[in-house]
Amino acid sequence: MKITDVVTVLLTGPCTNDPFLLESRKRRSAAFIEIHTDSEHIGIGETYAGYFIPEAVPEIVDFFKPVLVGQTVDDIPELWRRMYHCGNFWCRVGLGTSVLSGIEAALWDLKGKLEGVPVVELFGGPKHEKLLCYATGGPSNMPKDRLAAKIDHYLGLGFRAFKLGVGSVSAEGSYLPETAAEAADFEGAKLAFVRSLVGPDIEIMLDGHMGNSEGVTWDLDVAKAVAEAVEPFNLFFFEEPLHYTDPWAYAELCRSTPVPIAGGECLTALYEWRVFAEQDCFDIGQPDAAFSGGLGEFLRVAELLHARGRTIATHCWGAGGALLQNLHCGFAAANTRILEIPPDYAGLHSELLAGSFTMKDGYALPPDRPGLGVVLTDEIKERYPFVRGSGEFNSVPGKILVD
Repeated sequence: MKITDVVTVLLTGPCTNDPFLLESRKRRSAAFIEIHTDSEHIGIGETYAGYFIPEAVPEIVDFFKPVLVGQTVDDIPELWRRMYHCGNFWCRVGLGTSVLSGIEAALWDLKGKLEGVPVVELFGGPKHEKLLCYATGGPSNMPKDRLAAKIDHYLGLGFRAFKLGVGSVSAEGSYLPETAAEAADFEGAKLAFVRSLVGPDIEIMLDGHMGNSEGVTWDLDVAKAVAEAVEPFNLFFFEEPLHYTDPWAYAELCRSTPVPIAGGECLTALYEWRVFAEQDCFDIGQPDAAFSGGLGEFLRVAELLHARGRTIATHCWGAGGALLQNLHCGFAAANTRILEIPPDYAGLHSELLAGSFTMKDGYALPPDRPGLGVVLTDEIKERYPFVRGSGEFNSVPGKILVD
């Protein structure tokens, strides 16, 4: 079997079926990479870069394509090394590495299909019998009865854990507290309400979104104040309370609070992760197999964190391919604690998963289909034609996100 072509597929569809998330985002874009061969098998992977800047993905895939055409999948790490090296000046971190995530995933998917085994088996098999899943809930919808309805919705879907963003979203618009006192009061009161609503046995996570915040970005004093305010409510973790341009503040925050600090969704490649890991910036790292450089790079990051006594929680807000890539990696990594799952997902998840993801009693079961389990048919491609400009970005003057 030899590779004959490498093709990018861009799609646009409903962001979610979650009525609460739909208040913030109506549609999503996604970028998939297909590895074609001289056999009947096609490898499929996804890059999370397709959620943000899908128009750039095909050009980058075409840049790497000559490295792969004519090759086999006997040594995927070597193919990754060649691609990474040939993009050395611009691909050590960032967009190039993120696109490599989708290409490399497609190679592993192809290898799994050829050998008739799930990709997790190619990395030594599952290290867990099951893994807790959490519903990634986006913003905190307000007023409080709306927030309660949102939580009930996730628990009704079978989740035993969920994540809410700091601040709030309501019919009046979005709100994010700015000062330390204001933020501590608001988030403390919100978490007190949420914990009283669900009791002690449901896991709660709080997301600062400070790697991707719009407008206000908290500094260390605000993050410390919020961490102190939410400490009584037994958070599973407090995610992204600071911007990724300040690993030193992350390290100080981790030392100053017993609340587990999580982060890493914006980081790519082992090189960038080391900057944060070696300063113990995160109690729980959040690599994304569709963004951080690929499945192999994800597992190297997991090992790096494991060696420092840290655990991981997969990040996953891509489409169906990203979900499955992180599912296989989550089960392959010994220090995985929890999986992020887009709740109540729409067609760019459900149709591509086609039964490849199973959650029972709030826990994911190990994947059992050959390859990654991604399904990408001509019918799916026709149903979700790509719309230019459908990538997500932070609104700024001159470029405002309207959906």
